[in-house]
Amino acid sequence: MTRGLVRQSGGLKLTALGPSRAATLHGRKVVRGTAEGETLVNKQTISGWGGTNPVEGSIIERRHELRGQSFKHKVLVYPGAKGSSGWSVTFHVARLAGAHPKALIFKEMTTKVALGAVVMHTPAVTDFEDPFEVIRTGDWVKVDADNGIVEVTKRKIEKS
Repeated sequence: MTRGLVRQSGGLKLTALGPSRAATLHGRKVVRGTAEGETLVNKQTISGWGGTNPVEGSIIERRHELRGQSFKHKVLVYPGAKGSSGWSVTFHVARLAGAHPKALIFKEMTTKVALGAVVMHTPAVTDFEDPFEVIRTGDWVKVDADNGIVEVTKRKIEKS
């Protein structure tokens, strides 16, 4: 069994990774609800206004590590928001277009990202020290925002 991280002070508590390659993170609810799905992990902040195409649910920001990638129906894992208050408008449009993420997991709480989550009616959790130590793009997660719990199942890596 591989040992996991256990850090109470930073809001991250990760149980040990067992043969099932699963882990549990404990954070804080921002928007209530539950969701599960494949993750899209982004280590850069996202600009809501001009950085996304809300109708398609994709990142269009130049020089962004995930430019061209879709967050539609994925669980978006990211550090936080940057830019103006355009976040709420952009992600409200994404919800109306049916192109919003299933859930949000983020590290840094700001009014921009909180309002974006609220207008999308998307389960959202925060107060993780570093979710990027555990979650990778393609992992399957179950988000229980009501209890601040994220269950991570690591994706299988195909041998070539």
